[in-house]
Amino acid sequence: MFAARKRILVTGGGGFLGSHLCRRLLGQGHEVLCVDNFFTGRRRNIADLMGHDRFEMLRHDVTFPLFVEVDAIYNLACPASPIHYQFDPVQTTKTSVVGAINMLGLAKRLKIPILQSSTSEVYGDPTEHPQTETYWGHVNPVGSRSCYDEGKRCAETLFFDYHRQHKLSIKVARIFNTYGPSMRPDDGRVVSNFICQALLGQDITVYGKGTQTRSFCYVSDLIDGLDRLMNSPPEVTGPINIGNPNEFTIRELAEKVIAMTGAKSRIIEKPLPSDDPRQRQPDITLAKNVLGWRPTVELEEGLTHTIAYFDSLLTEEGKSSVSSEG
Repeated sequence: MFAARKRILVTGGGGFLGSHLCRRLLGQGHEVLCVDNFFTGRRRNIADLMGHDRFEMLRHDVTFPLFVEVDAIYNLACPASPIHYQFDPVQTTKTSVVGAINMLGLAKRLKIPILQSSTSEVYGDPTEHPQTETYWGHVNPVGSRSCYDEGKRCAETLFFDYHRQHKLSIKVARIFNTYGPSMRPDDGRVVSNFICQALLGQDITVYGKGTQTRSFCYVSDLIDGLDRLMNSPPEVTGPINIGNPNEFTIRELAEKVIAMTGAKSRIIEKPLPSDDPRQRQPDITLAKNVLGWRPTVELEEGLTHTIAYFDSLLTEEGKSSVSSEG
């Protein structure tokens, strides 16, 4: 961690990952400036932090310049689930690209380090398995997912150009499928979908035969990886894969959720969405060697915590209608 107390900006701080990161930084003794426009972030995610004397919340859209004084930036702002990033694809691309330009400009002016939360989606539907950081990806630049995939790829380009041209201290993390408490029940990602469907007594929807694979990383492991990357030596820029290399088919995940919730849900197959990746598994050799990082939470343990979170949330919000209120 940083040697002394810092004032740290977290964009997207009201979101799933951002809220967990804010808590970690506060726990380390830092001041946190949380910035979010609450398009997908939720006030409930940070409600317990609002009275903290080292926490400040600012409602702001990163596609507009931000003029603040901070010591480091974690740039996490961007919708991350297909339902949300495809709702307004132009704004999604602007958030990744214009938002990166604005945050990089702020970091350049202040001469401070900045971390970019990139994504495994830069690999697209990969032809290399598992995916290493040297793989350039297999992305459809004009597909329905490309607003997110290509936006994140362009953001990486900007980060490395600012590093080369302006000597800016950068860190780029490629985040693989992450899950845990504070996910939105309506975000359309597979873990939250399956758990909510099971808890609501609904059938569980898989696309295709459910043979496509994903590697699921519990949120506490992911946040530890981001923390280690930000605090790594200056010559460590990334990109570095942060994810759990244990690979499961989507059908295996559905069966595990049904068993753990005790649901009587059936598994229903639907057609595969456009450009849905067939395989996704990180090679984390670089993270192990450079950051001394590896995930420690097994899928069953992480699902136990996540199921308990959603069970409480659905009870609170009413099981007949899952609220999407920010």
